[in-house]
Amino acid sequence: MSEIAYDELGPTKFLELYSAKTGMKAIVVIDNTALGPSIGGVRVSPSVDKNELLRLARTMTLKNSIAGLPHGGGKAGIIADPNDPRKEEYCRIFARQIRHLDEYIPGPDMGSNEEAMAWIYDEIKRAVGLPEEIGGIPLDKLGATGFGLSVCAEAASPAAGINLKGARVAIQGFGSVGKAAARFLSEKGASIVAVSDTGGTIYNHKGLDYQELIRIKASRRSVVEYADGHAKKTEEIFSLDADILLPAATPDVIHKGNVNEVRARLVLQGANIPVTREAEETLHRKGILSIPDFIANAGGVIMAAMEYARKGEQDAFGAIASRIKTNTGLILEKSENEKIPPRQAAVRIARERVLKAMKYRAY
Repeated sequence: MSEIAYDELGPTKFLELYSAKTGMKAIVVIDNTALGPSIGGVRVSPSVDKNELLRLARTMTLKNSIAGLPHGGGKAGIIADPNDPRKEEYCRIFARQIRHLDEYIPGPDMGSNEEAMAWIYDEIKRAVGLPEEIGGIPLDKLGATGFGLSVCAEAASPAAGINLKGARVAIQGFGSVGKAAARFLSEKGASIVAVSDTGGTIYNHKGLDYQELIRIKASRRSVVEYADGHAKKTEEIFSLDADILLPAATPDVIHKGNVNEVRARLVLQGANIPVTREAEETLHRKGILSIPDFIANAGGVIMAAMEYARKGEQDAFGAIASRIKTNTGLILEKSENEKIPPRQAAVRIARERVLKAMKYRAY
């Protein structure tokens, strides 16, 4: 394993967890808590590793900071198949092992959901993204992240020379985020022309019925089984003719090997770290506007923070709309004025708030 790269923000803690009885392995990264206790998802994946979690934890620090939330950034990973029948046991063991790690508030992430958060909350009474039956605001059911992406699209489209009404959208990954984004973008007048999952990509330049795609996924089938469209390979979605490209699945899907194939004018980062740093710089040089993950997909953590503060659904949606709209405009203005990429502009704003908070803490 490579050495941890520390800087002026962190990470402040790195924990490796192990259950000798079950063989369960997990990692927790607390990046920075100057703004408050960290909120970050629990990723359940057989491939999640230290480096991925370090990057994700830093993303959460920046995301919570620029969203104006009283929380720092953290991330956890349970190294297991999310379909493992022992998943509940693993989540409960994980929870008991972080019982006294008060500066970390677990939330749902890839491979975990409201049910998993309920198991963790049952053990330690500390989690967000809970089922509504036990006081949570159902993030996935309401589509918090997808709603925020649609707000971001509306705010960023003019800067990319796009009219969102009628804009052609390609969505890579059709899980909870992708499905919600398709719904909210369609309601704003955009046309979903391509969607991909692990089974492939479905494309129709005239548009796809997102409700039919959701029905197909509900029956555990691939989007390529959609009747009125052209089936393509999963990776071909990046090169399709679309105005907006929305990567909403796993990390680093846009990289130096495929970035020059991207034809969209606007990239909305629906997943966390879906574009490598090198690829993001290439997009900027090519004149393709790429909105960083911790700006575009902040809807989920904003709603989670509202839940933690015992706010309601209406307050949460209001906060998502106002904060993502404001922050998208803020970074685009700074990017234009200082002639720097949007991510660089966003990082500067977020880091400044964290560094100011650190002056008041015993770091």
